[in-house]
Amino acid sequence: MNRSYFEMHFAILLAGFSGIFGKLITLNETYLVFYRVLFSSAILILIVLFIKKNSSRKISFSKSNLLLLANGGLLALHWIFFFGSIKASTVSLGILCLSLASFFTALLDPLINKSKLSINNLILSSLSLIGIALIFGFDSTYREGIILGFISSVLVSLFTIFNESLVKKHDTLKVTMLQMSGGSIVLAIIILFSTTFFDFQFKVPQGMNLVYLLILAIVCTVLMYTLLNRSLRTISSFTVNLNFNLEPIYGIILAFIIFNESAGFNLAFWIGVTLIISSLILQYVFSKPRKVVSADVQYKSIPKLE
Repeated sequence: MNRSYFEMHFAILLAGFSGIFGKLITLNETYLVFYRVLFSSAILILIVLFIKKNSSRKISFSKSNLLLLANGGLLALHWIFFFGSIKASTVSLGILCLSLASFFTALLDPLINKSKLSINNLILSSLSLIGIALIFGFDSTYREGIILGFISSVLVSLFTIFNESLVKKHDTLKVTMLQMSGGSIVLAIIILFSTTFFDFQFKVPQGMNLVYLLILAIVCTVLMYTLLNRSLRTISSFTVNLNFNLEPIYGIILAFIIFNESAGFNLAFWIGVTLIISSLILQYVFSKPRKVVSADVQYKSIPKLE
């Protein structure tokens, strides 16, 4: 397994902890995501300013930078629906719905990039969907959580598709910083609008909420998305989203241990796990990582955050 695949899988492991913190943090999903991206962008800006002393890095209001900011806003909206799904149902269900992203990527990527629809991708994502359905039966009690999770998976699919082309034009640190900053700006506008025209009170995190948010920002955001953006330079968006089907496995196991959530650790569960792993193995067989041929997209003295 090459470096890109290792970075991708480590990022997926870190992502598995996001749902846990989403349940532990008592703030509503909008404030949770706002402080997550705000803390993350602040940390990344400080890192960039430190590096700038020894380099000629400059951030301008170019079209590509604005696109990165906008895509960061899309990511923040995805997180709102993701954590909303968790708070409306369970950690297991919220993370599970996120795995629908591979299916939506297989459908949306050809439409957005005007490429040929891949039958292999559809078959592979459908196989993983069957496995996901077996792992966790959709209970009508959690209908709201399922709907929010459905929207979340569509948004993260779009984010990854757009991100695939953006990460090839900039170094990883810059991409992650601008995306977190874009998310902060979008959510700041939403919160300002909500507090001005609706009964929405501004809240500041305190106590353990603040501790959990800092861990979520540093480990499960800055580190996780830096590794993910690096892997997208040589691995396709579909492959990344397909491999993210491992996240429900990590998340369900963690939720079972920490919150005692019974997520169906029975024969159906293990059959579902087998189907998901099989889809990953087949993906490795049918799809090889693309090689980076341009010197413009090689790593540029980025500080290693891992």
